[in-house]
Amino acid sequence: MLRRDLTGLLAATPLLSLPALSAARAQAAWPNRPLTILVPFVAGGPSDIVARAIANRMSQTIGQPVVVENRAGANGEIAGRLLARAEPDGHTLLCGSIGVFAINAALRPDLGYDPVKEFAPVTLAVTTPNVLVVNPEKVPAKTVAELVAWLKTQRASYSTSGVGSSDQMTTELFKQRMGVDVAHVPYRGGAAAATDLIAGNVQMSFQNLGTVAGHIQGGRLRALMVTDARRHPILPDVPSSAEAGLQDFVVTSWQAVMAPAGLPAPVQERLHAAMAEALNHPEVKPRLEQIGFTVVGSTPAEFRRFQEAEIARWREVIQTAGIKPE
Repeated sequence: MLRRDLTGLLAATPLLSLPALSAARAQAAWPNRPLTILVPFVAGGPSDIVARAIANRMSQTIGQPVVVENRAGANGEIAGRLLARAEPDGHTLLCGSIGVFAINAALRPDLGYDPVKEFAPVTLAVTTPNVLVVNPEKVPAKTVAELVAWLKTQRASYSTSGVGSSDQMTTELFKQRMGVDVAHVPYRGGAAAATDLIAGNVQMSFQNLGTVAGHIQGGRLRALMVTDARRHPILPDVPSSAEAGLQDFVVTSWQAVMAPAGLPAPVQERLHAAMAEALNHPEVKPRLEQIGFTVVGSTPAEFRRFQEAEIARWREVIQTAGIKPE
C-alpha cells in the first residue's frame, strides 16, 4: 500500500527539466576557474581598454582571475569564431566593437560567425561619439554647412580606420544625407587615419572622440561637430549634430561584451551584474569618461535590441552606398 502511494506521489510530482538542472548546476559552479575575455584587436585600442578595465575590477568581485587575451585579425572574425566555438559556461567572453557585433554582419554575408544566433549578449559596455574633423590648412570651412558647400565644388577624400569601420559608416551616412561625393581612403587604424589627415593627404574624417580629441585641442585638426544628441564635455565648444543642422544623426561607436550562445540565464545574469558593477565602480567609470567613453552597462535584453537595430541600420547604409568588403 505504501509503495503504491509513493509511486502515485512521484508520478504526480513534476520533475525538474534537464535545461533547468543544467542551469542550476551552472549557476552553482560559476565561476570555478579563471575567466578569459577575448579582444579582437591589438592591445591599446578601445575594446582592449574597456576589457582591461572590466577585468581588473571583476577579478576582485567574483573571486577568480579575469584574463584579457588579444586575438587580432580579419576585422574581428578570428576572435568571433573562437567565441562561437567556446563552451557556453560563462568562462569565455568577447569584448568587441560595433564592427565585430553589427557592421560585419551587415557587410559580410560569408562571415564565419553569426553575432546574433551564436552569441549571447551580456552588456553594452560603453559608447563614444564620432567627431567630424577637417584639416585646418586645407579646408576653409568652420561649420558643417560651409563644409557641405565646399565639398560640392571640390574633389575631396576622407580617411578611416578601415573598410567596415564605424568611421566609414558614419561618413557614408553623412554623404547620403548631405548629397556630397567624397572618396574613401582606408587606413590600418584610427591613428594612421588621423595622421594622414593632419598631413593634408586627405581633407576630412569622422573619427572616434578618443582618437582625435588631443589633435583638436592642440589645433592640428578642426572639429565641426560631434555625432551625438548633446555636446561632449571633452569638447564643449564643438556643436552636436543637431546643432550643426543634422537632425536624427546620432552615431556612436561602441564596445560590448558577448558570451557563446546557450549560456544559462542564471550565469548570464551574474555576468551582467558583475560587469555593470565594474563599469560603474568609482575607480573605473571616471577613468573611462576621461578618455571619451560614456558608460552604459545595459541589460542583456536591452543590448540585444540595440544590436539588432544597429545591424539593420548599417545594412541599409551599406547597400545604398554599395560598400564591399576587402
